[in-house]
Amino acid sequence: MASPIAQFEIKPLITLGKIGQSPIAFTNSAAFMFVAVAIILAFLLLSTRGRALVPSRWQSLAEMSYEFVANTVRQSAGHEGMKFFPLVFSLFMFVLIANLVGLIPYTFTVTSHIIVTFLLAMLVFLTVVVYGFAKHGLHFFRLFVPSGVPGYVLPLVVVIEVISFLSRPISLSVRLFANMLAGHIALKIFAGFVASMLGAGIWAIFAPLPLALAVGLTALELLVAFLQAYVFTILTCIYLNDALHPGH
Repeated sequence: MASPIAQFEIKPLITLGKIGQSPIAFTNSAAFMFVAVAIILAFLLLSTRGRALVPSRWQSLAEMSYEFVANTVRQSAGHEGMKFFPLVFSLFMFVLIANLVGLIPYTFTVTSHIIVTFLLAMLVFLTVVVYGFAKHGLHFFRLFVPSGVPGYVLPLVVVIEVISFLSRPISLSVRLFANMLAGHIALKIFAGFVASMLGAGIWAIFAPLPLALAVGLTALELLVAFLQAYVFTILTCIYLNDALHPGH
């Protein structure tokens, strides 16, 4: 049975050159990022091409995606947060489609790599910091000074708030990475049990058990793929709200 970790190996597809001794390559990870973006573009462009008054199924799905993210932004960051809608919608669709593509056999799960999820989280973090200082200047530091806190504990609270703020990219990226990694490892293990039992003579009669578990895990992973995209989106909106309205 192949190692369940082998599915996460990054493999170079095209070598583009070298910087010193380090090769520059177009990898399977980069290829599936392009695949995810291509699927998103094709889905949105083709489903909204007609713009019918009575929408088709695909147009309805595109409109539902739009409204779902728009409502999430409004509820978490207010109507002022809609200025960040293109960013939030792009992140939601990319994470969701990358998660779903990774469930197809023999594909690659982009979001199972911490470097990818960390860069997405850093994009959100830097957006909050840059916009917060650009709009509020030094008043953005009010984010770390909760109102109503007694003066004798305020220094400790400020330190805790700063550490919490700086840890956001880590928590945001690890949550997505860890869920996708663990789910795919579990699927690979149970799928390997099915193949092993089918080739083990009398033990083949027990093969339906891990098969049923693998099917159940696949259904659960479909749910997790959506939930993790939603969690990433709503946390992004909450963090952006801090840039719009610093302070407590």
